[in-house]
Amino acid sequence: MLRPIATAFALCLAAGIAQAQETTIRLTLGWKTQGSDAAFFVAKDKGYFKQEGLNVVIDQGEGSGATVTRIMGGAYDAGFGDMNAIIQNASTRPADAPVMVYMLWNQPPFAIVTKSGSGIKAPKDFEGRTLGGAQGTPTTRMLPVFAKANSLDLGKIKVSNMAPNLQEPMLIQGQIDAALVFNITSYFNLVLNRQDPDKDFSWISFGDYGLDLYSNGLMVSQKLIRENPKAVAGLVRALNKAVIEVGKDQELGIKAAVAYDNLIDEKVEKRRLQFSYEKLIVSPEMKEVGVGDLKDDRLKRTIGMVAAGYDLARQPEPSEVFNRSFLPAKSERALDYVKN
Repeated sequence: MLRPIATAFALCLAAGIAQAQETTIRLTLGWKTQGSDAAFFVAKDKGYFKQEGLNVVIDQGEGSGATVTRIMGGAYDAGFGDMNAIIQNASTRPADAPVMVYMLWNQPPFAIVTKSGSGIKAPKDFEGRTLGGAQGTPTTRMLPVFAKANSLDLGKIKVSNMAPNLQEPMLIQGQIDAALVFNITSYFNLVLNRQDPDKDFSWISFGDYGLDLYSNGLMVSQKLIRENPKAVAGLVRALNKAVIEVGKDQELGIKAAVAYDNLIDEKVEKRRLQFSYEKLIVSPEMKEVGVGDLKDDRLKRTIGMVAAGYDLARQPEPSEVFNRSFLPAKSERALDYVKN
């Protein structure tokens, strides 16, 4: 008579111990809920984090640069954010800056967008024009480096400072000739303003004109790396598994995003999810090194460009901002994107 009760008690005790042994990781996204974050939600919903002994608590973000400061402040252990913000902080606070452990956006989202009929076809055409830029954003801050790389006279280019949410409306209204933007954000701001960003607008990407910067990926605190490297490796494995799956099944990804936040526009965010793979993740380099990794020589160039754009007194070493030791084998990071 006592055996079923004892067995049930033992099972409950075992479950309690297993739950107690889970490592909680506080993770911040780069911005409000977007389709491009789908892999994080899939990894949580399908239990990939849990299989690694992790309880990952996901919160919305305040900007991909703010991910770095959130982790440095101790409120978060990990996050999805901008490599270039790591470089800036590692220059002055090398002991505190987080480290990227999984590069996701292999291609830079930094771009200048203009109306198709503006007559702007190449960087030289920006001379004599007015560009709208949000102060402090990477695209605006890196404009001098972009200008130097393309032999532009900055004295002939006017930059009008404005809030990020005003850039597309002012461009549509013709109050500026072009806007310094984050393409995955601006493209869909135009969609939400009932514009056709492919037909009616032209995009000049920094990556096509000498600034092949790296961008967003998974970063963790140095404290987490020191104290629980096993958790970092598990976090990377779980996210990688979801990234590969979402690349083959975007419907799976968008359903997970909607389950996390049912207020998002499902149709728009599915397009944003696909945009992230097509424009930012998939590239010849990604196919060569596998999703999650990068090339050290390119990273060194990125560090040099960021140092020039932000007047950094010290250039961090690539090892200070990226750690590939937690990556799964390259064969496990082979990404075959199929739009569906």
